[in-house]
Amino acid sequence: MPAASFGSILASTVKEDCSIKNVWNHNLHEEFHVIRQIVQKFHWVAMDTEFPGVVARPIGEFRSTADYQYQLLRCNVDLLRIIQLGLTFMDENGKTPPGCTTWQFNFKFNLQEDMYAQDSIDLLQNSGLQFREHEEHGIEPLEFAELLMSSGIVLMDNINWLSFHSGYDFGYLLKILTDSNLPQEENDFFESLRLYFPTVYDVKLCKNLKGGLQEVADQLELRRVGPQHQAGSDSHLTGMAFFKIKEVLQIFFDGNIESTSGHLYGLGAPFASNVNNFQDNMENGNSP
Repeated sequence: MPAASFGSILASTVKEDCSIKNVWNHNLHEEFHVIRQIVQKFHWVAMDTEFPGVVARPIGEFRSTADYQYQLLRCNVDLLRIIQLGLTFMDENGKTPPGCTTWQFNFKFNLQEDMYAQDSIDLLQNSGLQFREHEEHGIEPLEFAELLMSSGIVLMDNINWLSFHSGYDFGYLLKILTDSNLPQEENDFFESLRLYFPTVYDVKLCKNLKGGLQEVADQLELRRVGPQHQAGSDSHLTGMAFFKIKEVLQIFFDGNIESTSGHLYGLGAPFASNVNNFQDNMENGNSP
């Protein structure tokens, strides 16, 4: 394929910040080679996804509100395809690598064939995503999974994953990594989560911070890099938010950040009280 044809691909992020690297099918292997080097020093990985919203509701009897929320997540992740994944790398002090800090993976998605919620697609298109490029040049999930498995960032105890309201984000990643539907039971989902992502922090679990990611960033006086509602920019902002919060643990985590490790906002019995507005927030097609 002529190199010039990829000029339009870069336009899919409106204005690609130099610190955010767009990854498509043509440069997937090349960028994973770089990531394997980066992760040797930068062990904190902030993550965000973009996905096509919520299109189905589970029916039947549910043991609890938390059980319903997991079944809602499961049926939609099983039906739908991931659109975009952002990974931002940081060290233990929140410092990013020189040059490129964030990799934005753009997956194959076809508006004529794949299921989606129209309002979510409208939001993503208004944020700069060009679905023609995803259809023609997007990454195949299976190929991505093979490279991710050998990258040194999953199944590793020394890697810390940072996220925001990330049940769906990790749901899509687990679906890709296992090449299968999500487990029927939430307990099995968390067992799989702990296997692939031993250490996970969800910034949404911080007390005294209200609203979505942008509102939290505004409260913390953080400056976004790149367009909102794109996975690369959102992952970078998530990482910055985590380390900003880490500076003032007593205010946001009662001084004990480890107490939230392995928990995801809106899921799991211990955090069932956090599910208010969970369903509405998910309909935007990304972690709010």
